[in-house]
Amino acid sequence: MKKNIIFVVNPISGDLDKSDLVDAVQEFATTNHFHLEVYETTGKKDQEKIQSLYNEYQPERIVVAGGDGTIKMVAEAMEKYDVIIGILPAGSANGLSVDLNLPTTIEENLKIAFLSSYIEMDMISINGKKSIHLSDIGVNASLVKNYEESNLRGLWGYALQAYSALKESEEPFVATITANNEVVEHTARMIVIANSQKYGTGVIINPNGAMNDGKFELVILKSLDLLLIGKIITGNMPIDSDDIVIISTDRATIKTDYPVNFQIDGEYCGAQTDLEIHILHKQMKIAIP
Repeated sequence: MKKNIIFVVNPISGDLDKSDLVDAVQEFATTNHFHLEVYETTGKKDQEKIQSLYNEYQPERIVVAGGDGTIKMVAEAMEKYDVIIGILPAGSANGLSVDLNLPTTIEENLKIAFLSSYIEMDMISINGKKSIHLSDIGVNASLVKNYEESNLRGLWGYALQAYSALKESEEPFVATITANNEVVEHTARMIVIANSQKYGTGVIINPNGAMNDGKFELVILKSLDLLLIGKIITGNMPIDSDDIVIISTDRATIKTDYPVNFQIDGEYCGAQTDLEIHILHKQMKIAIP
């Protein structure tokens, strides 16, 4: 009996041609006696199609080649099923694979995605939408938009973007946060809703985060000057500073005094004034090194 694997590939994520990747995956599957069913996403009814493939093949794993958006789509499609998701990082936003410390070579990632053990990972529900990684309200959400559109890559590209976004950004907002049976009010430039530790750029924003502890963190950045951005980018997140407050909880609401830009896992979601957030504990199984 060959074991079935569904391979979901987003042909356009990260602007990379995926034909070599698909060949490598097929070769690996053949060598290791897996029956591989390839599905290319189209952006239309992908979840339903993946669910019907699952029902037809009952795979033990679904291997996903794409970025955070594709992984999240598959995780949502498989919400009610017991299946392990393997990741081949191949998108423009690969925050989750950075956070899981997945290696850089395709050969190593194939072994992990097909054969390695897994963790049961939490997801976060924000206004009914799911987040697997990091979402935020404030300066960075406008940044996500700019960063996707810019040619500057890497940390300094990010720093320059951050600086220009700050200069152009609106006034700080006032956030009323209810969590852990307390109501607090903070004036903030940005609030990160974090299931994990790092942005896809490798920047650590939530040093104490764990993806399977049944909690998420609200990282409240009250001020964001170049000095603080520099510290965050160089990995010296000053968590004992007055400028940063971290709240760890499994449920929270955030209300802002005016609509503020908001993004989930690198996808811009418009300006919001109310966020209802709760943890979805052990929501998906993800293969890890």
